[in-house]
This record gives sequence, structure tokens and C-alpha cells, in this order.
Amino acid sequence: MKVRVISALCLLAIFIPLLLIGGLPYSILMVFISLLGLRELLNIRKKKKPFPFLVELCAYIIVIFMTLSNFRSKDLYFIMDYRLMSAIMFIFLLPLVFINDSDKYNLNDALFLVASTIFMGLSFNLLILVRNFSLEYIIYLFLISTITDTFALFTGMYIGKNPLAPQISPKKTIEGALGGTIMGVLVGTVYYTTVIDVSAKVGTIIFITLVLSIIGQLGDLIFSAIKRYYNVKDFSNLIPGHGGILDRLDSIIFIVLGFILFIEFL
Repeated sequence: MKVRVISALCLLAIFIPLLLIGGLPYSILMVFISLLGLRELLNIRKKKKPFPFLVELCAYIIVIFMTLSNFRSKDLYFIMDYRLMSAIMFIFLLPLVFINDSDKYNLNDALFLVASTIFMGLSFNLLILVRNFSLEYIIYLFLISTITDTFALFTGMYIGKNPLAPQISPKKTIEGALGGTIMGVLVGTVYYTTVIDVSAKVGTIIFITLVLSIIGQLGDLIFSAIKRYYNVKDFSNLIPGHGGILDRLDSIIFIVLGFILFIEFL
């Protein structure tokens, strides 16, 4: 636990100043983290078989472009660049013909790369766009993620008895999930209604915060299911006591994806 706390404090010492500064420094940080996240996804897949070097290199380049797409925008609106989507399909599907060897590269590999690049690029691009639009909004999302995760951990540790999803994550408990959700909703709602919009409808904010807290925990379980499928404990050992980037950011990735579904109601 001591190593975990020290690692978390070191990460916060780097992350918080860049979050407050915003702009290009924060965007560069998001690109760096997105590349580390992609690397972790590809590495656990490569335990079964490697990707062709040039195809894998293209995945990293695409994630850079996706993460930085419209990164200077101050408006919170979301558009899809169909040119980029078309490029992704061509880049990962055409090698099936040219390599012409399913042992080296097959359709499963191609679809894994398509999904991984879009997932990482979209998620971290949204983390940039939300920060550009409002520092208060991005803090709101990180508060939900952090408070939910923290209290789920401690509630589960001290009073957890009933497994939540034993086949996916044996240590998670129903009590922990409930404790995390209650505190995540409480802190998130209080923050939103006192810092972001004092005239907001409390019932609406409670509902949205509740859904985002649950989505964050489901994201944690989804990443756990990926690790379980590939038979790994952590995505990497990059962060002592925490595992990899995706082990630490699993919930915020899904929370920001869920957030855009509710933006019209805020």
C-alpha cells in the first residue's frame, strides 16, 4: 500500500500542474499517455503473436493524429473525421492482401488494431476537448473516477463480502461497488452544484453522476476482462503498485466516453 500511495503522489505531482495549465502541455501529456496505453494493449496481444512492424508503427501514428484531432478547439462539440476513419480501415485491412499469410497477419489482428487505435485515440482526444472547454468539467469527471475507485477499494477491503464479478475480478465486491458509487455520486454532485452550476437541477446531476460512476466501474471490469482473457495480472508494471497506464486510467476512459452521451443535458 505504501508503494501504491507514493506512486500515486508522484503521478499527481506531474499531472495536476499540466491539467491546470491546459493547452499544448496538457495535450502533449495526453498523446504520451495514449501511446503508452496503446502499447500496453498491443503488448498483451503480442504475447500470442507479434504484429508486422510497419503495421504496428502505423497504429502509433494514427493514435497521435486521433488524439490531437481538433485539439485547439474551445467548443465542446464532437465530429467524426471520415477521412481518418477510411485511412484506418485501409491501413489495417490492406496488409491482409499484401502479406497474404494468416500466421503473420490475419483478420483478427487487423480488427484488433482498428478497435485499439480508435479506442485510444477517441478517448484521449475527448480528455483534451473537455479540458479545453472547461477545467471545471474535467475536474468533475476525474473526481467521479477517483472518489469512486478510492472508496470502492476501501469499502471492499473492510466490509466487502459478496463478490461482484468473480470470474472477471475476484477481489471486487458488491459492497465495494456500492460504497464507491455512493461517495462518487455525493462528491461529484456537490462539486458540480457548487462549482460548475449552482442553478443546476440537483436531481438531474445526481442521475448523470450516478450513471457515470457506474460506467467507470464497468470500464474497470471491462479492462479486467481483457486481462483475464489474455491471462495477465496487469497491463504492464510501469507504475509501481498500480500496474500499467490502463490499470490506472480504466475508469476515467469510460467516464469521458459516457460523458458525451449526457452533455446535452448539462
